[in-house]
Amino acid sequence: MKKKELLAPVGSMDCLKQAIHNGADAVYLGCKNFGARKFAPNFTNEEIVDAIKLCHLYNVKIYATMNTLIKDEEVKEFLNQIEFLHKNNIDAVIVQDFGMICLLREKYPNLEIHASTQANTSSFETAKLFYDLGVKRVVFSRELSLEEIEEIDVPIEKEVFVHGALCICYSGCCLMSSMIGSRSGNRGECAGSCRLPYSLECDNKIINENKYLLSTKELNTAAYFKHLLNSDVVSFKIEGRMKSPEYVGFITKFYRDLIDNDGNIDIESYNDKLKTIFNREFTKGHLFNCTVAELMNIKTPNHIGLEIGKVIEVTKNKIKIKLKHPLNQQDGIRFLNAKTGFIVNYIYDEKGQMINSATDICYVDNKVGLTMKDTVTKTQDYKLLTTLKNYSDKKIPITIKAKCLLNHPLEIIVSDGKNNVIVTGDSVEKSITMPITEEKIKHQLTKLGQTPFICENVTIEFDKNIFISIKEINELRRNAVSKLMKLRENEKKPVIINQPIFKPLSKPQSLGLSASVMNEEQLKACLLENISRIYVSDEELYKKYHNLNNIYYKLPRCLKNITNNLKERNICSEYFDFSKANLLGDYGLNVYNSYSVYYLTKLGLNQINISVELTDSEINKMIKNYQKLFNCYPNIEVLAYGRVENMIIKDNILGIKSHIYNYNLIDIKKRKFPVFFDKINTHILNYKIRELDLSNITERVSLRFDFYDETAIEVRNIIQSYISKI
Repeated sequence: MKKKELLAPVGSMDCLKQAIHNGADAVYLGCKNFGARKFAPNFTNEEIVDAIKLCHLYNVKIYATMNTLIKDEEVKEFLNQIEFLHKNNIDAVIVQDFGMICLLREKYPNLEIHASTQANTSSFETAKLFYDLGVKRVVFSRELSLEEIEEIDVPIEKEVFVHGALCICYSGCCLMSSMIGSRSGNRGECAGSCRLPYSLECDNKIINENKYLLSTKELNTAAYFKHLLNSDVVSFKIEGRMKSPEYVGFITKFYRDLIDNDGNIDIESYNDKLKTIFNREFTKGHLFNCTVAELMNIKTPNHIGLEIGKVIEVTKNKIKIKLKHPLNQQDGIRFLNAKTGFIVNYIYDEKGQMINSATDICYVDNKVGLTMKDTVTKTQDYKLLTTLKNYSDKKIPITIKAKCLLNHPLEIIVSDGKNNVIVTGDSVEKSITMPITEEKIKHQLTKLGQTPFICENVTIEFDKNIFISIKEINELRRNAVSKLMKLRENEKKPVIINQPIFKPLSKPQSLGLSASVMNEEQLKACLLENISRIYVSDEELYKKYHNLNNIYYKLPRCLKNITNNLKERNICSEYFDFSKANLLGDYGLNVYNSYSVYYLTKLGLNQINISVELTDSEINKMIKNYQKLFNCYPNIEVLAYGRVENMIIKDNILGIKSHIYNYNLIDIKKRKFPVFFDKINTHILNYKIRELDLSNITERVSLRFDFYDETAIEVRNIIQSYISKI
């Protein structure tokens, strides 16, 4: 069985040290740009170099998250950053952008690439395509079960999230933050729209009011970890680049102990401690087939802590608490129903005497004006955090051998099992007065002090009655250790840089108008307007009209099996072998740049709907850049009218009836987001209709309309209105 990798998140240098010294096999971090956590501290290039050296010193792999979507004007800077990382010995880069994955494979053949979870690998076909492209590893969608992942029989490294925050939407498919606040999750700027309160209505009647209807619990697979250890997953990934160093240290140690002990640890004790660091309740996740109730926490999106007792009496000045877990000075507590809390500065016993800690009945000052009995949780454990801050440095085992032979140079060999360092000193002389002992030499050789090493074994070839100065032994030891550190820190792998050659693609442009329809009434209206391509998501409706050459089946998103769902003509949002059928690309492919258009076209797509996140000027720039790079026009379309799909979510998380289109989610600004369930996934559309200003589009593109609840008359009027502007 291949060795399992524990992969820890690091948002800062302090987090990095916590991850290394608490047992991570690998870490992932972001540079100042192009990472999907833009608001984490992240790392400057100078810090990246230091981080790589520190990781490699401790034999920890380091991966850089270069997993945002890249605009044309950013490609040069992106490649410069990649080249910097590659030349400074990064172990792998994690990438979402499809065009950049293809370009990097051609330009840097020795650079290891992992397909980010943002690339939405949910099927055998997608994993197979990435493998064929030369991607080393895929981070599977968090919506897949372990059984589904194991059924994906592709010889590519498999990585899954085992702990941390969950996106409610399929990763890479979420446009909510972008559409309502101009902060793109695909660009590392997610505003956490799923952690806000919403109401659910049907036919203008409120069903569920002001709840956190899109907020998930924290993934925690500890109780099921033996199944993961026995699976073909090679990397266990922890989420948390926005979390504190203490959180990173604790959670890394938690899963290190699970791996090292085959899952046999006191998980309840670990979870109790974890709840004081961060807890919005835990779920086993889709990885272990959780129910909707097990997945969601609609009460609160915030840290709720560990329940430690009940308020049994309240006065103006004091709060009396009956404890079931200890409470210490400087702990943080929260009163759940009152939704308030504080740091405990003083604790009193029943006699009113101040005490440092309590385990049963105690009093605390009423600093928040509490007026009712309540549940008490601990949101900060002062003693635990102090322990986590004062972690012990990991030590690297080495062996030391010394040759102390009369009339031969003193020789010291230090080895970590892979690297051998040999240093030599002066010739060993015969002792005149006081010969050095073998024990003394061993003692000096193993004085490794503040170095990262610990000596597991020392051997001495030793002649009796010799003299060696202590100073020389110390200097040679320090020299050998320093050289070993540098060897470990600076281990190189070849950097090959190619210049890709781009051949013009022969596919002609197919301009005109296209439309996506939800029902037959809309479809018939589009036929009357001579729409070039009509995209039908209703399979039965497609079958009824499939003999018409302009009717395309709109494949469901995030399919587990793509090939079995293909029709004569299709439009898709998944990456796979596009030569299998007549295929167009939907905007779910997140096409942000010319390279994505080029490589997707080269792989077989006949036309591509580019990202709805691009501005008018960015669309124009992309087309011009495509012509310059590839000496032909791109075959693309843009969404001119319609409601953007903001989220696609596994299961019926809102408990609504399937194929009913009169539900809305309402946010705190009273904006209404249409929502429906298709028997597999929940879909949330944007609150407002996108209407492209055609006067700003100066380049040749096809225009697309997405219809949702429009009548036939409205469909025809909208199309005719746009035709009049062309």
